[in-house]
Amino acid sequence: MQIIIRSFLLSAVLLGLCGFGYPLLLRAVALLVPDKADGSPVRLNGRIVGFKHIGQNFMADRYFNGRPSVVNYNAGAAGASNAGASNPDYLKVVQARIDTFLVRNPTVQKADIPAELMTASGSGLDPDLSPESALVQVTRVARVRHLPESQLRQLITGLTKMPALGIFGMPTVNVLELNMALDQLK
Repeated sequence: MQIIIRSFLLSAVLLGLCGFGYPLLLRAVALLVPDKADGSPVRLNGRIVGFKHIGQNFMADRYFNGRPSVVNYNAGAAGASNAGASNPDYLKVVQARIDTFLVRNPTVQKADIPAELMTASGSGLDPDLSPESALVQVTRVARVRHLPESQLRQLITGLTKMPALGIFGMPTVNVLELNMALDQLK
């Protein structure tokens, strides 16, 4: 009988610690870093237009496109397709993305398309691109917006964030910030 009582008490203590204590501790820590805990809402004229840490579906030719998303950028359903490079269905999806990209960007050669523009990230929510993935889209965006390509290249360079301490990661450009800055250009 004592074993059952001790087991029940141990279960209750662990439930309290792991089920309530730990989540509350994590929430408290998140409140100390508010710009990261809620996806970092981005506001324009007092209205939330997106989130800095969650990608969006920018498919109009006038905008820089981000990485594809298997979950349609749904933060509640983050995930990947888990399909490998030998999966014929996955290869069809990637080829369809390549074909669409080449139609929309006729000056780009297939070999010049960065892989990240054709493959979804592990979370399906990646908000960033490499500068190369943004630069490969410059001609299309400049043509549609009637802007000089040099101006768009400068914009990308100005918004490129370098990795922490210059060694952890790769340079990135946040697609939402890039497109918002693009809308501010005259």
